[in-house]
Amino acid sequence: MHIITNFTASAGAETMLARLLRESRTERIIVVSLLDISERNRNLADNPNVFYFPLKAGGAATFPMAILRLAQLIREHQPDLILCWMYHAMVAGTIGVRVARKRTPIFWNVRQSLDDPASLSRSSRAAITMGKWLSGTASGVIYNSYRARELHEVYGYSRRNAVVIPNGVDLPPLVQSKPRELLRIGIAGRFHPQKDHATFFHAAASVLRTHPNVKFYAAGHGLTLDNPAVRSLIAEAELPLNSIEFWGEVSDMSRFYDSIDLFVLSSRTEGFPNVIAEAMSHSKPVVTTNVGDAAALVGRAGVAVPSRRPEALASAIRAMIDLSPDEYARLARRARRRIEVEYTLAAVAQKYDEFLHPT
Repeated sequence: MHIITNFTASAGAETMLARLLRESRTERIIVVSLLDISERNRNLADNPNVFYFPLKAGGAATFPMAILRLAQLIREHQPDLILCWMYHAMVAGTIGVRVARKRTPIFWNVRQSLDDPASLSRSSRAAITMGKWLSGTASGVIYNSYRARELHEVYGYSRRNAVVIPNGVDLPPLVQSKPRELLRIGIAGRFHPQKDHATFFHAAASVLRTHPNVKFYAAGHGLTLDNPAVRSLIAEAELPLNSIEFWGEVSDMSRFYDSIDLFVLSSRTEGFPNVIAEAMSHSKPVVTTNVGDAAALVGRAGVAVPSRRPEALASAIRAMIDLSPDEYARLARRARRRIEVEYTLAAVAQKYDEFLHPT
């Protein structure tokens, strides 16, 4: 049984769960979402052996009833083990097992680092604190980055039976990297304070002052000009509207990655950023803030700079723009190769299986 906070989202945790479900063809699987379940994620999982149960727990008032329903599902389906994805699900799953009066092994899957807790919602911060109190009862904890493990253990999470398993990606068909000039720069991620689009917009405005031919692209839920908060940040950064193209939420991210030359991440906090690995699988070099395991993931296929530093981000982007076509092509090949060697979905799924089902 998988328990996840919200299986309607299309962020890193939800995408990774859907990919793992697609790889698990030999067993019956229950997926419980505290909120709801989207057709996008069902289709991405594409597994007839998976049965879905949305609990529709939209707020604190509905949480107790969701726990009772979860306990009922645990008693009814009697899973061999339970894997909880993200803080609210970790708390709910742990309490649900107790209410069900079962001794089912329960594992946690922490998908977030604690580089900047202030960027998280009040509800998430409360769940993080409850997680600290309950973490000793978990049979094991999976982190998707070494930085996340380090910061959570310093915060007080149990160190017992903890492991780091990175995210895995589906490798797209390899397109031969040709020498080219870097003119199209993209960012992808939902519009949320932890993604720090304000820093990206300020960096973009700075880059345009020295490289006026560059074009920027932004994809992610909430990233549209219909969003007043986006318009406000654009105006504050003095970024010309005709210099950036907003894609909003994208169902086919391959099309987005193929449309850009350089991928940028400006986050204040991350665990293992899926979007970086996905961009690299499309042979795109990366400029990222040094949060979570982003810098370790990028390796020698890009540049990492301090978070919340627009000029540092702009300087790194300029350095990439100024690469010769041959230097750019070399970085592009290096990005693809790193994903092929370290972060394929099959290899990551095997690591999950070995941790959850030790011989």
